[in-house]
Amino acid sequence: QVHLVESGGGSVQAGGSLKLSCAGASPQYLTWFRQAPGKEREGVASIDNRGRTIYADSVKGRFTVSLDDPGNTLYLQMDNLKPEDTAVYYCAAAYWVPPDRPLTQDNYVFWGQGTQVTVSS
Repeated sequence: QVHLVESGGGSVQAGGSLKLSCAGASPQYLTWFRQAPGKEREGVASIDNRGRTIYADSVKGRFTVSLDDPGNTLYLQMDNLKPEDTAVYYCAAAYWVPPDRPLTQDNYVFWGQGTQVTVSS
């Protein structure tokens, strides 16, 4: 049974950095999602076990996703944070996702409980 646990959230000023961790990330496709108040959940960054990554346009160049394997820990390094990055961040895992839409949530069947990130202006 896959059990995902996020940590590393907190409150920072705009321009600051945080690093999120997700323990128990063993499946092949791993993605960070986020959900802001009043907004739909959106995919942020994905990585597969070959190290291939993809990022949402809104975070490209600021966030970096990585995987410690065989440690089974997924990371999200977030730099130059903006107030619009404020959200609950979730890690999710799947054994397969559509190759053209890896940030789509439909095929992710394993989810963590989330960690809050708050960025002040």
